[in-house]
Amino acid sequence: MELQGSESQPIELSWYCARTQPKHEHIAAANLSKRLGLEVFHPRLRIERATRRGPVRVVESLFPCYIFVRCQIARSIDDIRYVSGVSSLVHFGQEIPTVADDVIEELRQCFGAGEPMVVEDAIYPGAEVTVAEGALMGSSGVVFRVLPARQRVQILLDFLGRTTMTEVDRKSLMVENSSLADVMPLLASIPKVALAEVV
Repeated sequence: MELQGSESQPIELSWYCARTQPKHEHIAAANLSKRLGLEVFHPRLRIERATRRGPVRVVESLFPCYIFVRCQIARSIDDIRYVSGVSSLVHFGQEIPTVADDVIEELRQCFGAGEPMVVEDAIYPGAEVTVAEGALMGSSGVVFRVLPARQRVQILLDFLGRTTMTEVDRKSLMVENSSLADVMPLLASIPKVALAEVV
């Protein structure tokens, strides 16, 4: 929907990337939407992780410390900067780049009605993991082979100076070097220019 300016000229709305304070993505998104009436896109993941207390589900931002906001930048820039939870708009010197509509649309197709996408931490050969429960709790190792039919994983552990292979329950592992590109390869193609800030 396009808004009309004072001289009946359409106001062009574009997507921009806002940097938030750490762990404040949801607060910034809510304030931009409720206080300023702006359209906000905040993609999130619901991840099941093994911890020392057992498996837990957590909701995390797909892009930590970043959300997307659609606005007419000349009119909204000052208001956005002073919204609680927002640190700044992503910029390159004095230029504030837009994020292409098709990038946002592709992301929205992945995330449906704005609900968090349910994913599991990537367990793959070569991943660094820590055992979170059982007799080997606290041990670190490297995934050697994933056995999906049995929900088991073979890992290589450094035990008393020797490399030992053992088999553990997949849910007992915490991934140490997983990244969003591993979990969702299709998102790795998003232009990094939309998520980098040059001060």
